[in-house]
Amino acid sequence: MEAGGKDRVERQHASGKLTARERVEALLDEGSFEELGQLVTHRSRDFGMEKTLIPGDGVLTGYGRIDGRLVYLYAQDFTVFGGSLSEAYAEKVVKVMDLAMRQGAPVIGLNDSGGARIQEGVVSLAGYADIFLRNTLASGVIPQVSAIMGPCAGGAVYSPAITDFTFMVRDTSYMFVTGPDVIKTVTHEQVSMEKLGGASTHNEVSGNAHFLAEDDRHCLERIRDLLAYLPSNNLEEPPAKRSSDPWDREDESLDRLVPEEPERPYDMKELIRHVVDDGVFLEVHEHFAQNLVVGFARIEGRPIAIVANQPAVLAGVLDIKASVKGARFVRFCDAFGLPLVTFEDVPGFLPGTDQEWGGIIRHGAKLLYAYAEATVPKVTVITRKAYGGAYCVMASKHIRTDLNYAFPTAEIAVMGPEGAVNILYKRELAQADSPDELRRQKVAEFREKLANPYVAAERGYIDEVIPPRRTRAKIATALRSLRNKRDSNPPKKHGNIPL
Repeated sequence: MEAGGKDRVERQHASGKLTARERVEALLDEGSFEELGQLVTHRSRDFGMEKTLIPGDGVLTGYGRIDGRLVYLYAQDFTVFGGSLSEAYAEKVVKVMDLAMRQGAPVIGLNDSGGARIQEGVVSLAGYADIFLRNTLASGVIPQVSAIMGPCAGGAVYSPAITDFTFMVRDTSYMFVTGPDVIKTVTHEQVSMEKLGGASTHNEVSGNAHFLAEDDRHCLERIRDLLAYLPSNNLEEPPAKRSSDPWDREDESLDRLVPEEPERPYDMKELIRHVVDDGVFLEVHEHFAQNLVVGFARIEGRPIAIVANQPAVLAGVLDIKASVKGARFVRFCDAFGLPLVTFEDVPGFLPGTDQEWGGIIRHGAKLLYAYAEATVPKVTVITRKAYGGAYCVMASKHIRTDLNYAFPTAEIAVMGPEGAVNILYKRELAQADSPDELRRQKVAEFREKLANPYVAAERGYIDEVIPPRRTRAKIATALRSLRNKRDSNPPKKHGNIPL
């Protein structure tokens, strides 16, 4: 039985949630969990707390295995003091985080807590800060995963914010710095907990969560799926698997995927699924900034990271949200040695006062910085549009991308042919007897002379113009050639990314 007792366990189940121990058992390989600190109790002797000493003190900590690989974890137990964090509780969490760092193993936090334990005052706040420090030091060293499986409010939200990936559960999890009651008092806004900080809000609007699960078990299954692509630490190789999907498999449907009409949309995820092993693609941030697609897949059984413009949403344009989404993902993959494969079809950055005043210059530079800084193998395929500064940003040859390919349908230019012609021939078009006919002629001429992949290939900016059906084989060959890549950045404490 859980430490909180039968009644509280029943309430936990009635709210649609598993208990902390049930979650740990569902997440880990059967029988692999080794609990640490099972007899720890709190040290508070005020406000009647001396009468309620419960072993474990509201958090389950230890280690186990996922697909046979070592992981460390903690699971907050809402049935004990509402999962609130005390000094002793924080020490248990810190202990498993320190062990994870020493062993080079991922750390997983299952969050379900009412926040800091009020009866302990500043020592509970100190416990949070101790955890935040370790989140920061572990960043880029071991994968860190957070699952919000109940409430997560106040200072507690900053640990998930520092970790690499955050999962949330529909209808039962929420996360915010200040709750609806405080907001109503201070700003007079009325908002529900779900709208303010529910799973859908953080997956679709804020981007604070990367995965949306339907229930606790689905959430835990998705964590297992994610870890299958990640190395245990930054010094290990990502876990490879056997693949029966031929590396040189051709797919004739790709020859017809990109429409002849340059303004017509298509689904970039369809291209991704046709290229990767067995069509399996684990999308990250699926519901946020959908004009950019990021996620994990395999080629020849080896994990890769994919970044792709999505022509089916906002024509694949880069905006503030997409730039931030892409930059964080690229930096994670570079830290953990995951090769980056970029599929590019981008008409530029989204224009407008909202974007300019919102800092698109700074935020767009984050994605540029992340790609330029990355030293892992980088392969880019331009499927159609690659215009302006967005061409430079999306893993172009000029920012140290190793191999760059293009489909025959690619258009690489400062801007689209139509826009360029309207600027270059503004006077002639205004004076022409048949401006539409002249515009068509000039657009065709511009496309032939400048906006095609062969001009870039002549300069060496594109390594090869490839038939779409051969995309998988080209990427497989490229990644095979780059397995022993060695690259580095100038010696420095760290760079100053435009945050």
